[in-house]
Amino acid sequence: AAYGNVITVECMGKVTAISDIARITFSVNEEGDTAKEAQDKAAKKINATLEVLKNDLGIDEKNIKTTSYYMSPKYSYPAPCYNGFCPDRYEQEIVGYTTSQSIEVKVRDTDTVGDILSTLGDTGIENISGPSFTIDDPEALKAEAREAAIKQAREKAKELAKDLNVRLVRVTGFWENTGGYYPYAEKAYGLGGDVAVSSIAPELPLGENEVVVNVSVTYEIR
Repeated sequence: AAYGNVITVECMGKVTAISDIARITFSVNEEGDTAKEAQDKAAKKINATLEVLKNDLGIDEKNIKTTSYYMSPKYSYPAPCYNGFCPDRYEQEIVGYTTSQSIEVKVRDTDTVGDILSTLGDTGIENISGPSFTIDDPEALKAEAREAAIKQAREKAKELAKDLNVRLVRVTGFWENTGGYYPYAEKAYGLGGDVAVSSIAPELPLGENEVVVNVSVTYEIR
């Protein structure tokens, strides 16, 4: 559109790319009569699993991180009072502790995801979520989409200036909106939820991811 001595054009740049990393999350929940017992049981299971991930599957330590860790007491639930009679031990008591730790694994070799899921199942890990396939560097895709949108805007402005019989002088305004980052092949989301892992590594299509950038460029005209 043309307004006084400027014109403004809006264009969209879109880039698609195959997922290049996968994220797998698993958690361990252990109970014990004491806090230390619960912590030790969880640590033993986590450490054994991390040993397999790093030494047997070649996952770099920098791609393994704890996403949550908590310990909470377990309470008894005494019987309620009936007809004015209350049990001798009416108040809640701590009867044990629960320790929970969640680990996220970033897998850069996506061809090994199925083997990793199977191996986690073999180590006794029951709470597995993922894989979630994504792009390791979405900013690079965003820059590429932005470049494409700006190029389209420049060409569109030139055509509009020609139709209006005016000359483009300089850019006086720029606005950008990143429309989003969409894994649009459904299977690329991973298995989701808790995964029942078999000894046969599953086939997991990666799917494509799409980045959309919308730009609005204002040019001074004469």
